[in-house]
Amino acid sequence: MTTAAELHRRTRELLAAHPPADTDRLDFLRARFDAGLAWVHYPEGLGGLAAPRALQAVVDAELEAAGAPGNDPRRIGIGLGMAAPTVLQYGTEEQKRRLLRPLWTGEEVWCQLFSEPGAGSDLAALGTRAVRDGDDWVVNGQKVWTSSAHLARWAILIARTDPDVPKHRGITYFVCDMSDPGVEVRPLRQITGEAEFNEVFLTDVRIPDSRRLGEVGDGWRVAQTTLNNERVAIGGTPVPREGGMIGKVAATWRERPGLRTHDTHQRLLGLWVEAEVARLTGVRLRQQLAAGQPGPEGAGMKLTFARLNQEISGLEVELLGEEGLLYDDWTMRRPELVDFTGRDAGYRYLRSKGNSIEGGTSEVLLNIVAERVLGLPAEPRTDKDVAWKDLAR
Repeated sequence: MTTAAELHRRTRELLAAHPPADTDRLDFLRARFDAGLAWVHYPEGLGGLAAPRALQAVVDAELEAAGAPGNDPRRIGIGLGMAAPTVLQYGTEEQKRRLLRPLWTGEEVWCQLFSEPGAGSDLAALGTRAVRDGDDWVVNGQKVWTSSAHLARWAILIARTDPDVPKHRGITYFVCDMSDPGVEVRPLRQITGEAEFNEVFLTDVRIPDSRRLGEVGDGWRVAQTTLNNERVAIGGTPVPREGGMIGKVAATWRERPGLRTHDTHQRLLGLWVEAEVARLTGVRLRQQLAAGQPGPEGAGMKLTFARLNQEISGLEVELLGEEGLLYDDWTMRRPELVDFTGRDAGYRYLRSKGNSIEGGTSEVLLNIVAERVLGLPAEPRTDKDVAWKDLAR
């Protein structure tokens, strides 16, 4: 088994062969991937060394101290947090070797073609169709709320391949090339003024069967890997103590005593404690993750993330008074990432409203926690054994 000492040695060798100050950023990232130091728990040849996941911190700390460039995880979070684990678990060897390296280095951005206008919370009701035509699948449909679609080269896509079976069983999972003919991306302007999200129209898009992940009709099971990892990626991102949104409010509180009131003091104390509990719970969740695939516990973290962001940003706007009503820029932009801490309080307040929708609505996640974590009786589902084509729409 790869040890911490072995990782130290490999990291020093990487730095000696590719000094960060004298090496092109992309060349360094490629060399790091090839050395197995990208994500050390991945298999050899795929950016890792089959080492314990916890040892990634050893590599990251040494590279950070040396001033080595990073791969900008915020920009490529969908690829890192959702596509990569799914490709690793269900992809062929050819798919893994073609897709994972440029995904990790950021050369190829990914997006997620899951939600549809009529299938958001009830994702399994999706209606985008994929019909087999020789060695290809011809896909027609519409997806919505697609982050980074305007930047993406690849998309993880689920489509209905059999309408004659119940909705969860007739779905197949694909990798879609966003540059293919028939893929149209349109911006969706948000309450922030930006168009970070998109809607995507698929018209006679041909996807080779070689870009299918998993078996035909087994896409729902494959998608669960993506969704479980998505919730951890959104709600379980590691942050330092008093990091993230709570850090911004706490800094304002300390630096501007004239804004303080007894009420905001009590609320800040309560939210600070909750944020710290959430941070420590995230540490425990990532330790569980090191032992295997994420489970439904990630839904609880994502629920907490959404609620806390909205409550903290609301407190910040109230604390700032009239100043909190200001907004820096309503210009229509198509950003590459979401930067909660790099913008003003107005942006944080408005953008956090989407946290309880994206990555699974809070209402759906409450059901997941109730049924799969707490073991409570499932909600009645009258459509469970009905063919998708016979569902009322």
